Amino acid sequence: MRTTSSMARLAPALAMFVLAGCTESADQSASPEASAPPQAEAPLTRLVQDPELQWGACPDIFPAGCEITVLHGDSARPNADVFLRVPGGYQLPPHSHTSVERMILVVGELNVQYQGAPATLLTAGEYAYGPAGLPHVANCASTEACTLFIAFEGPVDALPFEGSIE
Repeated sequence: MRTTSSMARLAPALAMFVLAGCTESADQSASPEASAPPQAEAPLTRLVQDPELQWGACPDIFPAGCEITVLHGDSARPNADVFLRVPGGYQLPPHSHTSVERMILVVGELNVQYQGAPATLLTAGEYAYGPAGLPHVANCASTEACTLFIAFEGPVDALPFEGSIE
């Protein structure tokens, strides 16, 4: 019997607690700001032929003719996306990167060979993955320029490699 009277006294307090929680939840869900996830950056779309892209010279280890433009991020910080463009017939010398690189060939045909792996011919739309520190070479096999999209996990760099890629 005593349990029933204790429960009877607690029931109004419990009801108020539940109602207060429901009202607060309803207020928050009614607000679009409360339900939308915070947006740190605006969406971005870039075309390879965009005249507003700011092309510059590639790192010094590459011969003249190699150009690079940053699409997103800061090339000196992690997670930058770039386009790399070279003329037809251009040879990228043996090099490596301190970062992983994820690549998609956008224009042209590009031979890529990583140390210890067979050479692969990439055509437009094809993907390649390069582990950090693994030396490789590439050459633009087409007569037209080759443009490569590269996503770096670390800062953008290119380190010369002296040795065999085979």
